[in-house]
Amino acid sequence: MTHIPGATAGDLQGKPTSASRTTLSHIMTANDTNLLGTVHGGVIMKLVDDAAGAVAGRHSGGAAVTASMDEMAFLAPVRVGDLVHVKAQCNWTGRSSMEIGVRVLAERWNESTPATQVGSAYLVFTAVDAEGKPRTVPPVVPETDQDKRRYQEAQIRRTHRLARRRAIMALREERAAQGFDED
Repeated sequence: MTHIPGATAGDLQGKPTSASRTTLSHIMTANDTNLLGTVHGGVIMKLVDDAAGAVAGRHSGGAAVTASMDEMAFLAPVRVGDLVHVKAQCNWTGRSSMEIGVRVLAERWNESTPATQVGSAYLVFTAVDAEGKPRTVPPVVPETDQDKRRYQEAQIRRTHRLARRRAIMALREERAAQGFDED
């Protein structure tokens, strides 16, 4: 997809949630551990970002960059020898941004027990053109009732992100007007 000056997401054909959904799987080794002997949270976060980036690129049809990561929750430790599955999908789209929801599951590499959820996160990606400027993305089309719920929840998270940003900027302007010199 190319950037069309003045184009809006409404001008583009929508893409179903399933079109960009992906799973990244990785076996955890001793190189992935922290000082406690479990898998380092940063290793899991990189896998989350990688899977979300693949979804954002697939959905937008080109390059996309991480704009923010919200609500990264670690629900249980991951151990050496765990097979980690990172499942990601596009929950919501704006003009050039996309919220990608990610679930992290783990199972023992040598057992046939069901995988358990060990983490989750929400990331916002911005689609960019060759010059790094934001470009328009197609709307996401939720397919299932669960997709529709995720879309609605993503809209709530977006509203909260924007309200938080406005409140912080207002506070900084107020403090600057009062003569506080802050970095």
